[in-house]
Amino acid sequence: MVYKGVVPGLDTGNTAFMLLCGSLVMLMTPGLAFFYGGLVGRKNVLAIMIQSFVSMGWTTVIWFAVGYSLCFSGDTAGIIGNLDKAFLNGVSLASPSALNPSIPEIVFVAYQMMFAIITPALITGAFANRVTFKAYMVFLTAWLLFVYFPFVHMIWGGGVLQQWGVLDFAGGIVVHNIAGLAALASVLYVGRRRVVDNGPHSIPLVALGTGLLWFGWYGFNAGSEFRVDSTTAVAFLNTDVAASFAAISWLFTAWFLEKRPSFLGLLTGAVAGLATVTPAAGFVSPPAAALIGLVAGVVCYGAVALKNRLQWDDALDVWGVHGVGGFLGIVMLGLLATTSFNPAGTNGLLAGNPEFLVKELVAVVVSSVWAFTFTYGMLWLIDRVTPVRVEAGVEEIGLDSGLHHEEAYVGAI
Repeated sequence: MVYKGVVPGLDTGNTAFMLLCGSLVMLMTPGLAFFYGGLVGRKNVLAIMIQSFVSMGWTTVIWFAVGYSLCFSGDTAGIIGNLDKAFLNGVSLASPSALNPSIPEIVFVAYQMMFAIITPALITGAFANRVTFKAYMVFLTAWLLFVYFPFVHMIWGGGVLQQWGVLDFAGGIVVHNIAGLAALASVLYVGRRRVVDNGPHSIPLVALGTGLLWFGWYGFNAGSEFRVDSTTAVAFLNTDVAASFAAISWLFTAWFLEKRPSFLGLLTGAVAGLATVTPAAGFVSPPAAALIGLVAGVVCYGAVALKNRLQWDDALDVWGVHGVGGFLGIVMLGLLATTSFNPAGTNGLLAGNPEFLVKELVAVVVSSVWAFTFTYGMLWLIDRVTPVRVEAGVEEIGLDSGLHHEEAYVGAI
């Protein structure tokens, strides 16, 4: 019996699973707020956390109005969608998801919205303690419209890169690479902090944020299969394996070079592994995921060390962890993909398909160039309208009290 308003062929198991995964991905944004909040100084905790939480509200508004339509409507082989589904026009109780007809389109809308919420929030760690809230709101809006939405459409929404054969399971390009390169552009435009934090003010908050991110990442990666099958299980396992190997490889690399085991290093390494395995999670074997995590811990640690040597003031290492991690993950996908663990995927270089690696490299280079160039130019334009950087006095006393007139800790110094 088919009830009125129910999607024909609805699979309640798949639908329930995707609702759970959407909830997990939503939890990642508060997790990111705690992660970043612990890394900054006591005077700037609320300023960095509100930048994550406001994305939960404002990005949802944009997604509802035009974002979903720009990502998942329009002709194939394009760069951006159209406004056919603006304000969720045509999305009803009976409309199935285009990617998996066994789940309602409403569920797909909600799940993808959670990705849109967290992606620009990742960038905020790079320019921590320096940017006005008004400029950030303009930045958030423009970056979604001109960077995030086009790459979602091109890679996941039937656009030109997807039609060409580019794969990105859960967001190596769409989330981490473009956010990381936007972070680097932001750092170079905004400049160095006048008052540098004296280290993280609360590593326990960082640990809490890492735990929430790691937990939510199962929904982020496993949910990107959009159904419950063996590939879902592989993506779930690969997520944990890569995070664990990266955490340990970062820990031991830093221990060897810095002569101390660092809890913060262990936590950062885990996030680097999660970011790096994201594009490959459902396309590679668990041993390949272990290799991805092992390499991610070492390479991302090296990227952060290079950033420090070059004196780029990427306050919370967004470029080194997410930008480099996302880029590395796409390259590793091009090398290690195998249809033996996902028949719907493809083989990579080591399985005899060098053409796929070339496609992945071209796509990630294009995304890197566009994200960096547009972000830098956009910040310049925003600066013509409203100051991007806070005044020196506000930076000195901290953005919590100087900008928001609130304090995380009474009497913070």
